[in-house]
Amino acid sequence: MQDLTTGSLTGHLLRTTSYMLVSMIFQTLYVLVDLYWVGRLGTEAVAAVAVAGNLTFIVLAATQMLGVGTTALVAHATGRRDQAHANVVFNQAQVLSVVVGLVFLVVALMLRDGYARAFSADAATAALTSEYLLWFIPGMALQFGLIAMGAALRGTGNFRPGMIVQTATVIINIVLAPILIFGWGIGRPLGVAGAAIATLLAIAIGVVWMAFYFLPADSYLKFTPGEWRPRFKLWGDMLKIGLPAGAEFALMAVYLLLVYAVTRPFGAAAQAGFGIGMRILQACFLPVVALGFAVSPVAGQNFGARQSARVRETFRTGAGIAAVAMAVLAIGVWFWGDLMVRIFTTDPAAVVVGEEYLHIVAFNFVASGVIFVSSSMFQAMGNTMPSLITSAARIVIVAVPVLLLAGTPGFALRWIWYISAAAVLVQLTMNLLLLKREFRLRLNFAPDERGGLVMSGAVSL
Repeated sequence: MQDLTTGSLTGHLLRTTSYMLVSMIFQTLYVLVDLYWVGRLGTEAVAAVAVAGNLTFIVLAATQMLGVGTTALVAHATGRRDQAHANVVFNQAQVLSVVVGLVFLVVALMLRDGYARAFSADAATAALTSEYLLWFIPGMALQFGLIAMGAALRGTGNFRPGMIVQTATVIINIVLAPILIFGWGIGRPLGVAGAAIATLLAIAIGVVWMAFYFLPADSYLKFTPGEWRPRFKLWGDMLKIGLPAGAEFALMAVYLLLVYAVTRPFGAAAQAGFGIGMRILQACFLPVVALGFAVSPVAGQNFGARQSARVRETFRTGAGIAAVAMAVLAIGVWFWGDLMVRIFTTDPAAVVVGEEYLHIVAFNFVASGVIFVSSSMFQAMGNTMPSLITSAARIVIVAVPVLLLAGTPGFALRWIWYISAAAVLVQLTMNLLLLKREFRLRLNFAPDERGGLVMSGAVSL
């Protein structure tokens, strides 16, 4: 367990961010390497993986639902030095992750063919999408347990195991992908299915590996079979925090479904270009995503310890770091966006779409960085509804005009990107106003009769 309630907040944020950033860099390296090898199979294969990849946001939504609630409650218990409750939360999170993972596995496999046909630009892309999903879906189902374990460790301030396991499994994935895709050394190329099988095998290894961190007798968190009987009230507490955060990622999936539906008439090249642009965008957002994962437990432990000044300072420090990092990355995308896209495809039409997308969304990088940090602050304080409200507003601002304009003569894909850019600025403004309100309501602590601190006002934990 790492005590984040004392010492330099900047040091805590930079150290914990560095752990998350290392694992995320390797994860994104895998995504980009995987995309590079799949790109050698043709435009339809790239489009298929891009369409299938939209399910990742659904998985992210569900794992965020579990992870955010787990991290917040473990961090609060750790901050107030209640190890027993932290361990109960950890064990209940594992049970809940198994239940949700099994539901996802069954439902997704049943719907995979219909999903592939609905969102692919042509029959060839649909067939490849379905083939990829057959192996990709089980891999995503295993993510639930892996994420729940990592989230609990982050709540205690321990980021190192997640970094080690994530990095190692990504390396395994990178090594296996070309072997299975092209049949190197095995004599049987598996195409896009090979990329998905590599992912499945790597995640399975990661789940087993991560579990070993909870087996030693002196572990702060342990697997305790006696705590595996479902505690529905505790599930409710986790979901009350996690559901809005998960819904944010579900809204992102809705946005992507909208884009793929609107881009379908433009052909596989347009879908491939957007898919490549999205992967590059995800790589650019690594620093602030890692920072967001760091902000939540740091602010969460200090919230549990009732140190309001340190909670506020966590946001100010995190927002400053995010703004500087994203400004630097935005400049890089403005100057070299086309070269980034050309790494993954030689199709001129796909390059045009991907480059245009990156140049426009780069204007949002700084705003998006601050949004990530503010959303993590909502998670740390145990109320993720404000973040969900602002995310929903952004999607509505994009979806309504895009759907109205999509059928008009001369409609161009860049209209979507410009509307999206404007919506992000609206979301930033809403986030900051709601965060100011949340600070006023939730950081008003008063002494209790035991000499400790409790939170006054209408909201309590």
